[in-house]
Amino acid sequence: MKHIDILIIGAGISGAVLAERYASIGKKVLIIEKRNHIAGNCYDYTDDNGILVSKYGAHLFHTNEEQVWNYVNTFSDWYSWEHKVIARVDDKTVPIPVNITTVNKLFDASITNEEQMKNWLEENREPFEKPANGEEAVLNRVGLVLYEKMFKHYTKKQWDKYPAELDASVLDRIPVRTNYDDRYFSDIFQALPVGGYTQLFENMLDHPNIDILLETDYFDVKHQYKGYEKLFYTGPVDRFFEFRHSLIEKLEYRSINFVSETVDAEFFQENSVVNYPGTEVDFTRIIEYKHFGNQISDKTTVVKEFTVDQGEPYYPVPNPKNQEIYARYKAEADKLTDVYFVGRLANYKYFNMDQAFKNALDLFHQLEKDSEFKTAV
Repeated sequence: MKHIDILIIGAGISGAVLAERYASIGKKVLIIEKRNHIAGNCYDYTDDNGILVSKYGAHLFHTNEEQVWNYVNTFSDWYSWEHKVIARVDDKTVPIPVNITTVNKLFDASITNEEQMKNWLEENREPFEKPANGEEAVLNRVGLVLYEKMFKHYTKKQWDKYPAELDASVLDRIPVRTNYDDRYFSDIFQALPVGGYTQLFENMLDHPNIDILLETDYFDVKHQYKGYEKLFYTGPVDRFFEFRHSLIEKLEYRSINFVSETVDAEFFQENSVVNYPGTEVDFTRIIEYKHFGNQISDKTTVVKEFTVDQGEPYYPVPNPKNQEIYARYKAEADKLTDVYFVGRLANYKYFNMDQAFKNALDLFHQLEKDSEFKTAV
């Protein structure tokens, strides 16, 4: 067995960044990945229609962090992509986030400028100085009618909980615009990798100091690995501790059932992502991947997303009960030496992609303060 300095569990964003960084300073790294591929939930591939699709839902890169932007550009070329989302609400199609166009279409209003939009929001919102849950967070920003039309039932489908059952932070991060800007994000850097995310991760991990063991559950083989300097764990935190604090109540996660379909047409819908916030259908959105990168094919691939309880854990469910359970695991994690819990599942916290990159980079620099920035490609 090869000598290992750094043992990493999981080949997603956090694991790949740490592997690349440690390999760059001469450490021997082993990544153990349960799935049969690298790149975690960012994994994409070319399907039978010749279309680059994401296996686990669309991933849109956006950041204001120049450090993160410079880092990812080391491993791939990128093309500009300002993501836009539309929603079918009642019998209308409106942009998300809520903006002037959204309000005008849904309420037959005639708002023309930011001042009028701000006044409309102020007249309709229900003020809460410190929103206690997701419902109050939305009411505080847009009021009851928009809450009912666009947020309440979508949240129930997404989380199997109404907004009042979730922390305010879950919905408070949803942007609301007072102008006509229909971009989903407003970050300085918005782009997609040329060739896809899998290629990006392949370049990150293409280093002689990195070995990758796929289709292997760390918990089946962990007794084989000893003597390493550090272990970085990116999986569900409760699994690491063998669910010992879940005898009565378990940490909740939400998964997604992706239902893919080939449509014999040039396009199925007018936009890459169409949300369905109402109760008329039980899926949350439809993604048509052909729109990304102006791909060409005689047919098109559409994927309906159904958020479910069972399956691969994707989203922690932030509410007081789960935070209390997580706190017990966190207390145990803090007692360990040279074992680090990184990423969304290990920290039971939602991260955007750029946050996942930044957190892993920050952890590396925190632990290896004197290391120079070197790249493997």
